[in-house]
Amino acid sequence: MGPSGMRGDGFDPSSAPPFKISDIRAAIPKHCWVKNVARSLGYVVWDLSVCSVMGRLAVVYLSGWMSVLWPVYWFAQGTMFWALFVLGHDCGHGSFSDHPWLNNVVGHLLHTIILVPYHGWRLSHKTHHNNHGHVENDESWVPLTEEVYNSLETSTRFLRFVLPFPMFAFPLYLWERSPGKEGSHFNPYSKLFSAKDRVDVTISTLCWFTMASLLIYLCSACGTSTVLKLYGIPIWSIFVMWLDTVTYLHHHGHHEKLPWYRGKEWSYLRGGLTTIPHYHLVEATRASKSVMGKYYREPTKCVGPIPFHLIKQLVSSLRQDHFVSNTGDVVFYQSDPHFHKS
Repeated sequence: MGPSGMRGDGFDPSSAPPFKISDIRAAIPKHCWVKNVARSLGYVVWDLSVCSVMGRLAVVYLSGWMSVLWPVYWFAQGTMFWALFVLGHDCGHGSFSDHPWLNNVVGHLLHTIILVPYHGWRLSHKTHHNNHGHVENDESWVPLTEEVYNSLETSTRFLRFVLPFPMFAFPLYLWERSPGKEGSHFNPYSKLFSAKDRVDVTISTLCWFTMASLLIYLCSACGTSTVLKLYGIPIWSIFVMWLDTVTYLHHHGHHEKLPWYRGKEWSYLRGGLTTIPHYHLVEATRASKSVMGKYYREPTKCVGPIPFHLIKQLVSSLRQDHFVSNTGDVVFYQSDPHFHKS
């Protein structure tokens, strides 16, 4: 499939879908939209308990020859931190419960633990969903135009497309947003937020700094290396990797490139399609396929619980998805044929 988006079978994924959002919603069983507070809280208790037990087991057993198992702990704990983020994500979308106060309390608890400013992230994430797939207005993983790409230093291209540093850049994104966008998730006066959001953002920022202060205290009380092994490495190397990889692939294709839109060609439906609790998503996704048809995209999965198939998709995308055209209302990622030869 070339820059035009046309596939070999004649299907153009950038063409206007023949269905409406209401058609997709109607295809999804009604119970999938029901938010069960007890079930949602059950996942919170379970995930926090697993994190606590794994941390305790690491403290007790991972010494001496057992120290070789630290990487196993880091992967497992970092993945559980990702699970906490997903629950907080539900809270941010309002799909955790029908009670905004409960969503905000639980969202703050979960996201503060993993150093994410809840309201700051929630509001920018709302901007993302309201503009998903728009070249200029989307919030995360916005494509570089060819002009911007050509202006990058070789070292910047290496960091972005080879290492790749962006897979670990989420903390920097929280402080400074995406390249080319101004503002911070911690600043209530940021361009990200309206005046009515300032109190919420301030509360979340205070929660974040409280957690950071607690970590500094624990470093002095228990030792910096202990805090890094139990918390720092799982957060930075695993949780952030999961988050950035999943969101990156959500904005890029696998066998087929995803279209990006400008101007009148963009619509909420064409840009992206979400408020279902995470525990109903598999069933809801299965039901929506019958309506979406060829517009539904999913990579071929590997066998087993760990999605190793995403590694191939990620590497392929980083090698191919470099920039989009400076002009045009429907554009696709294009490749720099000289980059990997230089």
